[in-house]
Amino acid sequence: MSTHTRESDVTAADAILGPLNAAQREAALAITGPVAILAGAGTGKTTTVTRRIAWQVASGTFAARDILAVTFTDKAAGELRERLGALGVRGIEARTFHSAALWMLKYLWPQYTGSELPQLMPQKILLLEDIVRGLPAPDCFRPRRELAQEIEWAKNRRVTPERYLDELDRTGHEQPLKDARRMQRIYADYEAAKERRGQWDYEDLLGKLADLLDAHPEAAARLSKRFRAVTVDEYQDVNLLQQALLDHWTCDAESVCVVGDDYQTIFGFTGASPSWLLEFPERHPDATVVRLEDSYRSTTPVLALANRLTPLLGGFEKTLRPCEALAALVDPPAVRCEVFGTKVEEARAIARACQALHLDEGVPWNEMAILYRINARSPEFEAALTDAGVPFVVTSGAYLDRAGARGVLRQLDYRRSASDVPSEVRGAAERGGWRADGQVKGNDEAQTLQEDLSRLVEMSMEQEDAWGDVGEFADAVRARFAVRHEGNGVALLTMHRAKGLEWTAVFLPRLNDRELPFKSRTSAADVDDERRLLYVGITRAKRHLALSRAVEAGAPSTFLRDLGMAVPDPVRTRSSSRSGRSSPSVQLDEGHPLVVALREWRREVSTSIGKPAYTVFSDATIANIVATRPTSPGALLEVSGVGPSKLEKYGEAVIDLVREHDDG
Repeated sequence: MSTHTRESDVTAADAILGPLNAAQREAALAITGPVAILAGAGTGKTTTVTRRIAWQVASGTFAARDILAVTFTDKAAGELRERLGALGVRGIEARTFHSAALWMLKYLWPQYTGSELPQLMPQKILLLEDIVRGLPAPDCFRPRRELAQEIEWAKNRRVTPERYLDELDRTGHEQPLKDARRMQRIYADYEAAKERRGQWDYEDLLGKLADLLDAHPEAAARLSKRFRAVTVDEYQDVNLLQQALLDHWTCDAESVCVVGDDYQTIFGFTGASPSWLLEFPERHPDATVVRLEDSYRSTTPVLALANRLTPLLGGFEKTLRPCEALAALVDPPAVRCEVFGTKVEEARAIARACQALHLDEGVPWNEMAILYRINARSPEFEAALTDAGVPFVVTSGAYLDRAGARGVLRQLDYRRSASDVPSEVRGAAERGGWRADGQVKGNDEAQTLQEDLSRLVEMSMEQEDAWGDVGEFADAVRARFAVRHEGNGVALLTMHRAKGLEWTAVFLPRLNDRELPFKSRTSAADVDDERRLLYVGITRAKRHLALSRAVEAGAPSTFLRDLGMAVPDPVRTRSSSRSGRSSPSVQLDEGHPLVVALREWRREVSTSIGKPAYTVFSDATIANIVATRPTSPGALLEVSGVGPSKLEKYGEAVIDLVREHDDG
């Protein structure tokens, strides 16, 4: 080798590998054989992967066309191509699983089946709508997206409708409907309708390719020889179907690199499992395993909190530490954990905190995020931010865009001149699937629907004299929850959607039992998945992190004890504070003296005015009063469920009862 060539190689190596830290460099230099890169949150995963691929090409080990990089999103694939292009590498195949499968099927399907590829169906919802509409209540009200997710759960496991019930028995998986056989029929009818239309869904892209490669080993061998090096991003999120394809794509590869963090496996409900990542060294005993633990995102206090969870997360041990620049910060903001009496107080406090960060510290609005467990929480923060004049962007589906509110308001628009607003709203909500007892089976989608509908029912009762007719109520709801922003605002989204993102300031509210870990009246999320979800939420924060809960919403999350942040209730709310039957996440303490007194007073008032008790105050409102102990008109008006009209009617009597039962 000439001196010029050696100097050129050194220059190329320095340009590509020079910016990397020691662990990143070790991963980038491992360009052949099986490699597992365990990349903690904010540790420069994409930088490491792109420079490893660039060095595979620059070192002459592989040509760009020999390399396949598989991602989970188009955005990730695009970023990979863009960064590689900046390093002078072009021509690799950087694709999502579905894009790669479609690309391969375009060549293989006609050749091996003699037919053209079916048309790809953009979404399942429209097809499911025709199937589900005729079902009896309450199944006809199931969120269509929830049923689509159940079908995806089965197809990601390569489970046909015929094997669906057996798979439920084998796994203990809880399907969303009252009768599992009905869900099986929906799945079967969906598959039959697809076939009649000559269409595939996105899971079919993966399933049909896997079936073809199983049936035709020579086709699998062609693909495996085509790609000598394969890199798989977010490997902790692969499911059985995706792994089946990877087995075909990598069986003869000279380099297989998987990148992921088992601490961030949060999509178990889709079939994702960290087991493929955890078992990679067992399947490949000669694998090189590299841990990336230097965070370029979060300050020392944020990482210290995240590390308190890691002993409970299992898997590969990883301890995040700040990079040199972050470690050198003097007095970084401490992580806050606060407790509020009511949900309204919590939301308003967060809105004020956003204002303070923006005005006092210059934090841009779009560098702040409020992350909640389920979409049902967004209206609380939409309202509080609107009142505070804080711009916001709802990226998980704003309240007015969701099926519950949208459907009720559409019905009310046909009854705008009707005068009995509470009855009209309640009727529209019941037709939309609302049940006063909250006893609807299902996951967070089902609970979001129930709470969205309950919110409208309660609003109609709180200020029933304020609405001249149904039209005024509908207009007020739309004005109340209109998203106000100019493309720049505080981000409101679920923790699941926050994965892969980061902000200067992150708020994690509603850390209450039954909220995180999530549990409805009829189902519960996997606790391990939920703990990892909290870990993801914590590690989204760069500098400011605030955790909070509301006493009104129930007991504190058990995860707060895991974090060593079990902040006690304020003295004024130390007595029981459970919401009523209209809210499935909390319960009233039936033996509490103030609860008993308020219920007896409510019974007397409802009898005297000849209206149902819930039109006076709902159980949820009574719970809010018990939680906050308002002893002045202003304090009572702050309570969720009490508006100006009810304050004027009942305020004096309620305040007297609170004072009478005040235990100090």
